[in-house]
Amino acid sequence: MTREEKLNVIEDLTAQLAENSTIYLADISGLNAVATSELRRACFKAGVKLAVVKNTLLSKAMEASDKEFGELPGVLKGNTSLMFAEASNAPAKLIKNFRKKSDKPLLKGAFIAEEVYIGDDQLDALVSIKSKEEVIGDIIGLLQSPAKNVISGLKASGGKIAGILKTLSEK
Repeated sequence: MTREEKLNVIEDLTAQLAENSTIYLADISGLNAVATSELRRACFKAGVKLAVVKNTLLSKAMEASDKEFGELPGVLKGNTSLMFAEASNAPAKLIKNFRKKSDKPLLKGAFIAEEVYIGDDQLDALVSIKSKEEVIGDIIGLLQSPAKNVISGLKASGGKIAGILKTLSEK
């Protein structure tokens, strides 16, 4: 790879790091061709972009980035694959599900919304992070709950004002 090609790769990686707020670093070494194809297919279905990178080039891209990656560059040893996704827990769920069949991929670290997670032991914590859609669903459910109580109170009281007031005061 020429110097110019390396600079282009670093620029591309820096742009990808800037565009994404969910970045996972994983080790997929040791997977055979069939398992690698299955992993790539699972990534595609889950909306996760997977790319194998050179550690030195990724390290330089992290340095050039505006983001603070903390201890994340320290895990750039051995084989490294980058995983990008919209949903912050999608790559973690994918890794956990894939590991039911294989001992890889291993989570090296993750950068999610300005937070850094280091090590494979963080996988369960990352799986439990709620996506934006899940949080919105929870909020909508909480907001609908009082309205449902009022409506059920109105129905239970038979429509009379005294009954409505009694039912609502009990709740």
